[in-house]
Amino acid sequence: MDKNYLVTKSNTLITASYDLNLQEQKLILTLASMVQPTDEEFKEYEFKIKDFMELLGIETQTKYTEIPKITKELMKKVFEIREGKDIIQLSWLSSARYKTGEGLVILKFDSSLKPYMLQLKELYTSYKLENILSLKSKYSLRLFELLKCNEFKKIWTIELEELKKILGVTEKSYSIYQNVKNRIILKAQKELKEKTDISFDFEEIKTGRKVTTIKFYINKNKANIINKSTALDEISIDVSEDNKQGEIDMQEGIKTIILMMKEHNITPSEAMKIYKSANGDIHYISKIYNHFKNKGADNFVALMIKMVKPGEFIEPKKSFKKTGFNNFTPRDTDYDELERKLLGWDIDEEEE
Repeated sequence: MDKNYLVTKSNTLITASYDLNLQEQKLILTLASMVQPTDEEFKEYEFKIKDFMELLGIETQTKYTEIPKITKELMKKVFEIREGKDIIQLSWLSSARYKTGEGLVILKFDSSLKPYMLQLKELYTSYKLENILSLKSKYSLRLFELLKCNEFKKIWTIELEELKKILGVTEKSYSIYQNVKNRIILKAQKELKEKTDISFDFEEIKTGRKVTTIKFYINKNKANIINKSTALDEISIDVSEDNKQGEIDMQEGIKTIILMMKEHNITPSEAMKIYKSANGDIHYISKIYNHFKNKGADNFVALMIKMVKPGEFIEPKKSFKKTGFNNFTPRDTDYDELERKLLGWDIDEEEE
């Protein structure tokens, strides 16, 4: 469990409507940071309750009774995701096991969340767990995720009522816009600027005299990114001051690769070579890694450096039934043999 781990969720899950308190959200996101993007199934994750409480910032003499209360409430909370005309009801955890006398808890995500957290290829968002651990408002945390999800657009416009629905705002007092502005938006604006890697400005759009829509302007919080421990001790990236953002993007990309490939114990310098070979395309690196990670290559790093180069990887074609549109004879390629060669395995040919 590390604050530098990445939280990765599908945008569909991020924009779902649910109401979790601050501790519940931090517990879920800490657990999510343990999940690897290439995992095919959820695993059980074991935590020391003492470490977990410190990470969540809970200080109480009865701390060993707090986590069971949080997980018990989480097990009860069902939320909904809309997919087209379908409404899917989901729960967060499938189990929570406590090792009494050992101070340990073992948690596992509900399998229904797999499509929204595992094997993600598109429309997902990743961020460092560190960004949310010091936030004090549950709405600031949720707004951070929503803005991070739309960071690439730089501008995100949403109707006020839709925003309140996603945030799980149900209190009657929030029917007054000024309360939403003061207690949620302005508070989040202050917290995100002080504690996360993004900040925002916003514009109120009115229908008549009533505010009905909010337009967010999303910015990288460069001061926070640079001041936080983003430098990697084992590498040195020589860039000009004008290209400071390029350095930041590379550092974040290298850390992502190290976490992604932690089973192979690659070094920062090796991760940098993979990053540069792929021209910084993390999604493509993840795709190649997912294909080769269990193949037992003699030199895994060299294989990744080669295969992430644009145009190097030949994805095996899947067999498919011929129809009137594809009744041609494909080129006869032995993809198993090709893959063995790429992996550096010796191939013994026997004459019959």
